[in-house]
Amino acid sequence: MNDNTLIIEPGLTEKNYWKDLWRYRELFIILAWRDISVRYKQTIIGILWAVLRPFLTMVVFTIIFGRVAKLPSDGNAPYPLLVFAAMLPWSLFSNSLSEASNSLIGNANLISKVYFPRLIVPVSTMVTALIDFFISFAILIIMMIYYQFIPSFNILLLPIFIIMALLASLGPGLWITSLNVKYRDFRYIIPFIIQFGLYISPVGFSSNVIPEQWRLIYNLNPMAGVIDGFRWCILGVGSPIYIEGFLLSIVIIILFLYIGITTFRKMEKTFADII
Repeated sequence: MNDNTLIIEPGLTEKNYWKDLWRYRELFIILAWRDISVRYKQTIIGILWAVLRPFLTMVVFTIIFGRVAKLPSDGNAPYPLLVFAAMLPWSLFSNSLSEASNSLIGNANLISKVYFPRLIVPVSTMVTALIDFFISFAILIIMMIYYQFIPSFNILLLPIFIIMALLASLGPGLWITSLNVKYRDFRYIIPFIIQFGLYISPVGFSSNVIPEQWRLIYNLNPMAGVIDGFRWCILGVGSPIYIEGFLLSIVIIILFLYIGITTFRKMEKTFADII
């Protein structure tokens, strides 16, 4: 049998699907770079937009929760740092979810023409959100210098919680983008979910204000554990992690990731026909 022999075997595509993700890594890079270029090219504010949104939200939340409601901060951390340390993972989550949820519709022409693992499309869009995160992180560094706040060595564990924030958005993102192909009105749900989630997550306030008997239930929101983890890394021991809630958040993230991947893979064969 020579090297040019074509083997037709039922289920071969399914068997090699996860290997194909690696084989098509150059396509992932191309799509990610295209999204980054489109995001920042021909814009008036450009990269500053990634800074202004979380910064202005931080200012509003600091006034409402810190000055008006007079809610306490964690330890000796200034209230603006408390809020901005939570805005970072929330912005990463919300931007990733928004981009991933609309990714298949936005790449309809590509999907209908050639074969490649469709999972590449929603995952590649999340790179833009990650770039925005690192830009915003520079503002956090400036704020820590301004407040003369020195982080502990916990900050070395921050990459773990960055990955958790991405995975927390990937599961729902895969599920919604799959349904969005067949039911286009699902795209209108995303802004509502993000807006609602912002207010029920501990972004503008410390999760320590939640009554002890409700904290475990509160962590059914997986971003609660992620945000607490970010604050623990950035603010130190003054912002401890609620271990039971954190473990529950991990379970919820894994559950949504399983549902998202399962739904996506089940509907993937029909994307080219429906889209």
